[in-house]
Amino acid sequence: MSNHKDLQKLTGAGLLISLGIIYGDIGTSPLYVFKAIVGQQSISELLILGGVSLIFWTLTLQTTLKYVVITLRADNKGEGGIFSLFSLVRRKAKWLIVPAVVGGCALLADGIITPPITISSAIEGLESSIPHLHTVPIVIAIIAALFVIQQFGTSLVGKAFGPIMFLWFTMMGVLGISYIVQDPTIIKALNPYYAYKLLSSNLLSNNPQNALIILGAVFLCTTGAEALYSDLGHCGRKNIQASWVYVKCCLVLNYLGQAVWLLQHNGQVMNLNLQNPFYTIMPAWFLNFGIGIATIAAIIASQALISGSFTLIAEAVRLNLWPKVKINYPSEQKGQLYVPSVNWLLCAGCIGVVLLFKHSDKMEAAYGLSITVAMLMTTILVSKFLKKKKFPNYIVTIFLVVYLIIEGTFLSGNLVKFVHGGWFTLSIGFVLFMIMWTWHTARKIRNRYVKFIAIEDYYSIINELSEDESVPKYASQLVYLTSANFDSEIESKIVYSILQKQPKRADVYWLVHVDVVDEPYKKEYEVNFLVPNKLIRVDFKLGFRVEQQINLLFRKVVEDLVKNGEVNITSTYKSLNKHKIVGDFRFVVIEKVISRSHNLSFYERFIMIFYAQLKRVSLSEERGFGLDLSFVTVEKVPLMLADPETVEITRVAPSSAQ
Repeated sequence: MSNHKDLQKLTGAGLLISLGIIYGDIGTSPLYVFKAIVGQQSISELLILGGVSLIFWTLTLQTTLKYVVITLRADNKGEGGIFSLFSLVRRKAKWLIVPAVVGGCALLADGIITPPITISSAIEGLESSIPHLHTVPIVIAIIAALFVIQQFGTSLVGKAFGPIMFLWFTMMGVLGISYIVQDPTIIKALNPYYAYKLLSSNLLSNNPQNALIILGAVFLCTTGAEALYSDLGHCGRKNIQASWVYVKCCLVLNYLGQAVWLLQHNGQVMNLNLQNPFYTIMPAWFLNFGIGIATIAAIIASQALISGSFTLIAEAVRLNLWPKVKINYPSEQKGQLYVPSVNWLLCAGCIGVVLLFKHSDKMEAAYGLSITVAMLMTTILVSKFLKKKKFPNYIVTIFLVVYLIIEGTFLSGNLVKFVHGGWFTLSIGFVLFMIMWTWHTARKIRNRYVKFIAIEDYYSIINELSEDESVPKYASQLVYLTSANFDSEIESKIVYSILQKQPKRADVYWLVHVDVVDEPYKKEYEVNFLVPNKLIRVDFKLGFRVEQQINLLFRKVVEDLVKNGEVNITSTYKSLNKHKIVGDFRFVVIEKVISRSHNLSFYERFIMIFYAQLKRVSLSEERGFGLDLSFVTVEKVPLMLADPETVEITRVAPSSAQ
């Protein structure tokens, strides 16, 4: 695992890595932003100058100020992303779970539309030299290949990303300059007056919808800003802030170059299939090479988003916001993980998008809506973070109001897209929200019915049971997973399992508790000897980015305790004890089953029914904790037992006595 301090240093390698990992999404936006702004309107000076002005100020206020300057400060021990941010502020208010879940789902939904739009936009450049080319099969083939290679880990490919993206940004900057020199007056477009003029002229000419359509298109230039924050842990704040200066300059130069070409065609209407200003500013001899680099950049952008989705799901699982799923670690690199179920769902979703929309200009309509929602949620969480950091109230208020207005305006611009395809990402986001919300709420409902009792009341009886040879021995070392946060209490179900449901005699009883903490990579444990050599409690404090391999972690703890002479795990069977053979270990996992639901409201009943379905497709508790299944017993116990006092029945005399 890389050292947090190493990442914070500004290094050449760090700058190159940040170029490769972070700017894929935002760096490929010049492929489609101007094409979306102009659409099928005739090109006018006000439209182009206003468009550049809106792009420049969106990149300045949204990406630079909000994300690069302010949000990157909200690092959780070097990690970024909406769930890391939530972990920093969740103690402040319970309701913050809502923006965190909504934002997380919106980002995952965005992961389904980004690969198709960027790869389609790149491949469609070939249409200018091969007019009747069918791009859909090529795009699907690239997407399928991209998802197939995920399982092998991407650390090898990752090393090549930096230099390729450096080439990509430099190419965009040079292409932009080649057109800016033809009309240097285009620089005036950076004046915010043109942005204001374009929007106000549309609003005053009784065409407010066009103003919203333009805003929705402009927003596409900043869609990768959220990913920039999510990848903080891979590159460090200083490397991101320094590399962004170069990236922003290249992006702005390219947009200005496209604007010059568009103004040279003033009054014309773009042929959407054959004319993309991004490719038309390339010299003819360079076009195929340019399309090649664009395709590779689009694949890199997609890769970054897929990796981001894996990290997001892994964090959600640890924070109990997503069903337990299989997570693989294909390489030793920090943060490198692979989630098979999410990989294939994303793959199906991306191919579905390509088949549904076919062309990138139709995908633009579906793009941007969910990411605006994610940005709004980040704004709410960052304002809470600023408050926690004791920033003056007026600064927090200004930040909140300014960005709620900016993002609210973009949201209204993107809502126009709803009927044209925005419904697609919102529907996916809603399904994801339902899953996260159900998993979170069901856990709260279940915890309401878990009864905790004082453990010290049972010390003597557990001790006696352990020594009682008339009870057959169940295991030498018996391990229970407990959800009790304090070592003074225990679930009544565990005591019931040990003493009543087939009394379980063991030499030593272990209670293992896992606490997911707000620090991403924390790995600590505490040991409490409740009854010396008889009842021992181990508390693991694991960060929300740490793999929960309880089997290995527990073994390591026991080894440490044996080494220190704190416990003796040698078998007590005479024949085995003579040869100093270690006793057997058995884990007991208690699964709480809802047997009676009439105590629940209609809403809670619906949540628990949906939860039961999700549980069927998720990993079981024992697999989720990485336990060796040959040493695990799963006991199903009802979550809600009927109270006999509430049951009414009348006793009558036997009929024979009458």
